[in-house]
Amino acid sequence: MDPYAETIQFLYGLTRFGMTPGLETTRQLAARVGDPQQQLTFIHVAGTNGKGTTSALLESIYRASGLRVGLFTSPHLISFRERIQVNREPISEADLVRLTASQQQASDSACDSDPTLFEFVTVVAFRHFVEQKCDLVILETGLGGRLDSTNIVTPIASVITPISLDHQQYLGETLAKIAGEKAGIMKPGIPAFSAPQAPEVASVLQHRSDKIPAPLTTISSPALRLTDQHLTKPAAPHDRMNAALAIEVVTGLSDWRTVREDAIGKGLASCHWPGRMQRIQRADRIFLIDGAHNEAGFLVLTAALPTVEFAEKPALIIGMLGDKNAGLIPQLIAKHFSAVHVVKIASERAGDPEDLINLFRATNPTLPCQRHDSIAAALTACGTNTVIAGSMYLVGEALEALDAIPAGLRSERALNEWQPKE
Repeated sequence: MDPYAETIQFLYGLTRFGMTPGLETTRQLAARVGDPQQQLTFIHVAGTNGKGTTSALLESIYRASGLRVGLFTSPHLISFRERIQVNREPISEADLVRLTASQQQASDSACDSDPTLFEFVTVVAFRHFVEQKCDLVILETGLGGRLDSTNIVTPIASVITPISLDHQQYLGETLAKIAGEKAGIMKPGIPAFSAPQAPEVASVLQHRSDKIPAPLTTISSPALRLTDQHLTKPAAPHDRMNAALAIEVVTGLSDWRTVREDAIGKGLASCHWPGRMQRIQRADRIFLIDGAHNEAGFLVLTAALPTVEFAEKPALIIGMLGDKNAGLIPQLIAKHFSAVHVVKIASERAGDPEDLINLFRATNPTLPCQRHDSIAAALTACGTNTVIAGSMYLVGEALEALDAIPAGLRSERALNEWQPKE
């Protein structure tokens, strides 16, 4: 086995330690290698939906202004290397092999408990960003915020995208409890920026802002007009929201770095975030791929469908993990799609396709529903314009099936020991 494959298998193997909320292990890992996070400047991003896209927009704007920008996100779609990028170049296979081996050696005597995958990779990413002399790092949380591994940093800004119900088994059963966890990335004296939120979420964020204290700016609907001068094509509401939030952060941090208007426009126009509202055309078929994996995500997805200009109702290919609450998804599907093709995801956390099919049929008995054992079979069965949505793992499979893998990446699908988080 080549060194990179061995490294990937080692990293995937860390999933046996599960997800352990808390900062102590990450602090111990970082301290053992000289606390690289203290040498970096961060913008920290948390939220339920849109945090990856907002992170990508911020990266693109600051890169367009001439900075060398690190980007840390999860999960990946095709290659583990996607999680750690500098100026949108994924970490090289050689660097990931080297830093993983070095971190593994340092970790043997660093921690009171075995590190999880996310704890380990967070510190590997910090080391890479230091080596690459990044001027700024856009840091996306993995899960929650308060006890997320990334929260060992002190950023120059905390950014919170829309918060909705998700990961209740880890973050709490109510919006207020989930908001409390996300608000944990806010730090005393550090400016915070938020998308518009549900009233109970807004109340929690404001309480946190007042308590620590930290200045909080929440964009409002009129602020969305700010993007009119920057967006070069018609944009769905969620695109405008993410763009408006990114612009608010950039302009609000002008005392740190003044970014010219042309750099903002260039950054927004050139930003590409695979698997999120990604339009792919093959011959006369249009495919829209999006990682909508919860009710809030599907509300955004269906609201954006008119901007794609499908000639008729598209078919839907969907695959979800078993721990996701379908919520209003069945009603949305019945209204917006001509047929549903449910794919079983190759994951131990995968939901039973029959459960989804029964749920959809209960909502609309006349809606055609089929089950498929692979994305390839579903694509063949559709034969028409198609939306592919659900788990990010399904999104990655779809990109591979449509031969839309970004240049320079090789698939790690064969090393299927890692179960993706959402």
